[in-house]
Amino acid sequence: MSLVGLSSRVTRKSRSNFYYAFLALPRARREALYAVYAFCRTVDDIADLGSDAATQRAGLTAWRRDIARCYEDGAVPEHPIARQLAAAVRRFALPRAALEAIVEGCEMDLERVAYETFDELLPYCYRVASAVGLCCIEIFGYTDARARDYAVDLGTALQLTNIIRDVGADARAGRVYVPQHELRAFGVKSDDLRTGRYSDAFVRLMEFQAARARAHYAKAWAALPAADARSLVPAEIMGRIYFALLQEIEARRFRVFDERIGLPARRKAAIALRCWMNGMLGRVA
Repeated sequence: MSLVGLSSRVTRKSRSNFYYAFLALPRARREALYAVYAFCRTVDDIADLGSDAATQRAGLTAWRRDIARCYEDGAVPEHPIARQLAAAVRRFALPRAALEAIVEGCEMDLERVAYETFDELLPYCYRVASAVGLCCIEIFGYTDARARDYAVDLGTALQLTNIIRDVGADARAGRVYVPQHELRAFGVKSDDLRTGRYSDAFVRLMEFQAARARAHYAKAWAALPAADARSLVPAEIMGRIYFALLQEIEARRFRVFDERIGLPARRKAAIALRCWMNGMLGRVA
């Protein structure tokens, strides 16, 4: 299987919401995005699916070396996905600091299982989501520096949406991303999340989390440059699908313990089409 085929297979296998954004890209940009996503999925799996911390850290250290090779003349990365990532780095000048930040975010999952405040959580959101966005916009292309602010806030909003959707599953895995200070303020315990205890207090806590996510979506869309509306259509597809997911979770009153809430494929496709049409018309909403 070709390297492009490998990255593409990882993307399709994940059934990611991001796949709908990939379809809006020309082939060269799409292949680069496949590589970035496959890299993210692979390093995330090292942190999430492994059981031996030493082995997991060694795996992430190996990826640090491969990232360095992506930027060294004549160096060839060892991992096949890293070799495809190197091609994307050369073609689209992906920021090394952002790729390294993604690995740092995965390392945080090996070192921390809870965060006291949102200020402590925010760097994690930056590393595992906003840094991904900063890589993606280099592939999409942009002319206005505000696109970087857009990518950072949109990444944070997407990650906060993930935290709300997966709050029960994460707690059962031993990780609580909802700030401990806020759990106490709303009268919810970490063990309530682990056992799936649904209550009025839990709903109020999740409403607070959703309001924060909405604020970051709003900041992202306020920063979206009109001049780059067309090139950033894939980012908008990602953002609008996740915003619709947040709305769906809210409509179900945060009953996230019963099942992993998602959107049907036809709804995602409709959102993608609407974003594409807006982009072609130069609209930012």
